[in-house]
Amino acid sequence: MDKQEASGIAILKIKSEHRSLAAVLHGMQYLMRQVVEHGEAPNFPVLRAMTYYIDAFPERLHHPKEDRYLFRLLRQRTAEETAILNVLEHQHAQGEGRIRELEQALVRFEAGGARHAKEFAELVNEYAQFHWRHMRFEEDIVLPLAERVLNAEDWNEIAEAFSNNADPLLGAQAEKEFNDLFSRIAALAPPPIGLGTSATNLT
Repeated sequence: MDKQEASGIAILKIKSEHRSLAAVLHGMQYLMRQVVEHGEAPNFPVLRAMTYYIDAFPERLHHPKEDRYLFRLLRQRTAEETAILNVLEHQHAQGEGRIRELEQALVRFEAGGARHAKEFAELVNEYAQFHWRHMRFEEDIVLPLAERVLNAEDWNEIAEAFSNNADPLLGAQAEKEFNDLFSRIAALAPPPIGLGTSATNLT
């Protein structure tokens, strides 16, 4: 593929993955607002599925590919925005610790009841803000820089990596599994974030 076609595919894929993560984070915030502000019963099966998604997809698949392909190639082609790349890679490294805190808070919430709801809601908000700032840096600074300095060969490598999403630890079906999980979350979460009214089939 030429540079324009390959970069278009790669950027569309990266931004699509960002939108999926943002949708799940918005959904978690909405569910927790309903619990904390309106006294609704927490939907733990959906909250667990959402927490698993943001752990397994961005932390184990999306971010490592940004480091391994997009950021590596940018460092090879230019010395611009090195500080930003350092910050973003550091945030990727921080992500695992943040998701572990979120998972532990969810366990405390599910085991200990309503007294832990606010703690979990606050951590969800902090995690969401952390990721939205991170994604804005990537989309507003890193991707435009990449469009300027990367060549067709670079973009083909990035496009292939993100299009396949065949992580060696997760297997070639990783993308399908995450898409299926995202669809189940959308189908089982209550309106307005989803289509379902219960999560009885989600384990």
